[in-house]
Amino acid sequence: MSAQPIDRSKARTRVPFFVPLFNPIARRMLRGGVPLGPNALLTVRGRSSGIDRTTPVAVVAIGGHRWVIATFGDVNWARNLRAAGVATLTVNRRPEAVAARELPQAEAAAFFRDTLTPYVGHVPMGRWILGSMLGAREIFTDPDGAAQHHPVFELGPRPSGG
Repeated sequence: MSAQPIDRSKARTRVPFFVPLFNPIARRMLRGGVPLGPNALLTVRGRSSGIDRTTPVAVVAIGGHRWVIATFGDVNWARNLRAAGVATLTVNRRPEAVAARELPQAEAAAFFRDTLTPYVGHVPMGRWILGSMLGAREIFTDPDGAAQHHPVFELGPRPSGG
């Protein structure tokens, strides 16, 4: 059975007003090694420009696995990561070469329902931050619908030579 293609043409979510204001500050702080919760810097080569682009992302780390979620829909970093398949993840000033695998829609829905929702329930204010502040409430209320609009990438070690 092949993975169901996801139509991302209408997968844009409104970015809260504070994100473009906060991201440059977060980027500087993270580059300086200041811990900001689960946030890290993701550097991906631009799919059109070929220029490395760096953005702060929240990394979900559970049971030795790591994921990043495009909480604002199919944004540029998600499209670049999809195209490149590899990136550099920088945590505490330590860069790590990673490979990225986008979860198919059914797997993303199961991740939202079975992994993320219980995990976020144990993080102080986690559900409120993700659902209300970042506007991704449907991850909890409609995981199948959320999987159509919020790309999820599992990060793993980059194979040698890549």
